[in-house]
Amino acid sequence: MVRTLWELRAMSPQEVEREAGARLVVAPDLPHLYRHFAEAIAGEIEANNAAGRPTRLILPLGPRGQFPMLVEICNRRRIGWGNTHVFFMDEYLDWQGRPLPVDHPLSFEGHARRNLFDRLDPELRLPEAQLHFPNPFRLERLLEEMDRVGGIDSCYGGIGIHGHVAFNEPPIDGLWRVTPEEFKASMPRVVHLNPETIAMGVARWTDGDFSAFPPMAVTLGMKQLLGAGRIRLYCDGGLWQRTAVRAALFLEPTVEYPVSLIRDHPDWQIVADPVTVGYPPEHLAEASTRL
Repeated sequence: MVRTLWELRAMSPQEVEREAGARLVVAPDLPHLYRHFAEAIAGEIEANNAAGRPTRLILPLGPRGQFPMLVEICNRRRIGWGNTHVFFMDEYLDWQGRPLPVDHPLSFEGHARRNLFDRLDPELRLPEAQLHFPNPFRLERLLEEMDRVGGIDSCYGGIGIHGHVAFNEPPIDGLWRVTPEEFKASMPRVVHLNPETIAMGVARWTDGDFSAFPPMAVTLGMKQLLGAGRIRLYCDGGLWQRTAVRAALFLEPTVEYPVSLIRDHPDWQIVADPVTVGYPPEHLAEASTRL
C-alpha cells in the first residue's frame, strides 16, 4: 500500500512492526542494537574465514557504538581480518573539497582507525592495502579495487534524517531533476551537504558551531550500495530518525528519501531501537521483536 508521509507518521509502532515483517528487527535497546551490529560483522567474517572465502564489506561511520563490541568479539574469538576487504562509504571534506586530516575530530577514517582497526590484536588486523576510504582524487581507483576483489558481499550503514544512505542526499538544485532510476545508478562523487545534514551534524558534533563543521563530503554512489549482496541498516537515532525509517519501509521509492530505493534490492533489512520505531521511552518493553 502506498502511503504519504503524514500517513506513515500516524502509524502506531505495532502497525509498523506488523506490516514491515522480517524487513524490520526491533532491538530491545541501544546496547542490544550495537551488539547485533557487531555480531553481524564478526559472524560474517568468521563464517567466510572458515569456508576459505574472502569477506568484502562496505562499512559506515555511523552508528558508532558497535566498534568497541566488534573489537572485543574479534579479539576474544580470534577472528582474523586477513582475508577481509573493507570499503568505507563516505568521508567529510573541507570547503575546498579536500579530505580532513586523519587527526581531525570529525575524520571518519581517523575514528575508524582509532576505535576499530588499531585496537584489533596485531595478528588479526587486515593488511593496509585491503582498507579503503573514499578519496575525491582516487575515485576510479576505488571502483577498480571493488571490481578486482569481486564485488561487495554486504553493505552495512545507517540512515540520515532525510533518508540518505552514505551521503547520497536528496538533490536540492531547483534547475534539474534526477529520476529514481538515475539516482540508483549514481557513482562515487563529491557532494555539497544539504543544510539539514549540516544542521544535524552541528547539533551533534560541534556544539552548535557551524564554522567548525565540514560543508562537503565524498561518497560511494547508490550503485555501489545497491550492488552489494545484502544491505543491513542500523538505526539508533530515536525521534529524529523515525520518519526516515518509515519512509525506508513503506514510502513509494523516491529520491526525496533515497533510502526508499533499497526496496528493489532482494536482501535488505533494518535494525532499529524501539524509540526510533515509535515506542515511547517509558514503554520500551512493548517492542514485540526481541534479539
